[in-house]
Amino acid sequence: MAEQIRIQTLNGPLVIALSPSSWVCKEVRNILGKGFQKGITLRHLRALVALSDLKLVARVSEVLGVTQPAVSKQIAELEKIVGVPVVIRDRNRLYLTPIGIRLADHARQALGQLDRAAFDIEAMTSGVSGSVSIGVVSSVAPTLLPGTIALFKRSTPQANVSVSEGHFVELLPQLEAGALDLVIARIWQPQELAGIDQMALFSEPVVVVAGRNHPIAQSSEVGWSDVISYPWILPQSNSVARQAVDALFASNGLPPPNNTIASLSLALNLELIQAMPALGLLPARLAQAQAARGQTVILPLETQDLLSEARCFWRKDQVSKNATLSLFLKCLRQATEDINTIPFG
Repeated sequence: MAEQIRIQTLNGPLVIALSPSSWVCKEVRNILGKGFQKGITLRHLRALVALSDLKLVARVSEVLGVTQPAVSKQIAELEKIVGVPVVIRDRNRLYLTPIGIRLADHARQALGQLDRAAFDIEAMTSGVSGSVSIGVVSSVAPTLLPGTIALFKRSTPQANVSVSEGHFVELLPQLEAGALDLVIARIWQPQELAGIDQMALFSEPVVVVAGRNHPIAQSSEVGWSDVISYPWILPQSNSVARQAVDALFASNGLPPPNNTIASLSLALNLELIQAMPALGLLPARLAQAQAARGQTVILPLETQDLLSEARCFWRKDQVSKNATLSLFLKCLRQATEDINTIPFG
């Protein structure tokens, strides 16, 4: 009969069945039996996460601002607390054991929660009020803004947020004129802008999608020449995104589609893809969600990092003057970190 370990959690008792012959279970018994929750410290967790990312004690030492012997001591203490090896040494590099990898994953989550708690406390005690106006392209809005705005409103309920959708060439002049405080857009061929600061947020592929009943949806091999004749739902002709799409077709030796529907509305575009044999471009996360529901099919076409990078833009002189904008930017960075921890697929 399998051995069992019973752990009391906030949701009730958790029972883990252990096979006596499993080496993993022996390691689990060792770890759980050490009571490492009382001995492990934030220094141990930070050292482990940094080591997982950087592999070199010298680089971990530099990033954490401690000596190399101090890093080695923290890892040795951690292994003593856990009761099993967490690192493997190979010349001058250190690699995590399977248990070290699992522990590093939990350490990242714990440190992330602490960072979030510190952020919440700082934001809630800042006394920020006022309003912030955001301009955003539609392909970024559903991925990034819900989490950002939820975090912002939780931190400062008295502040107001307004959101306007458009494409970049429409939103940028409004930012420069002061009608918008912040613009978030997908970027093609990034460049410096006078008087404007910018920050890269995340990278997300854009993919080609069709409705599940589209004639080409079930084809295992699809080339760009196979799709040029179908109707295409594309960004407006005067947008940066449309220039990027035209360049993508040109790189595949094709002219831009001439049977097009120009639309900014994701909701409308999704309905059109299902209502007619049209093709469109969607952010990978949204496309995967729609495909999982059986509503769309992602076509195996290489988009060459088309509009994959999302950035935000703000006037250089505004962050020091506008505490509400400053707080929203902090929330945006936090929400971006959360997104970047979730892999595609």
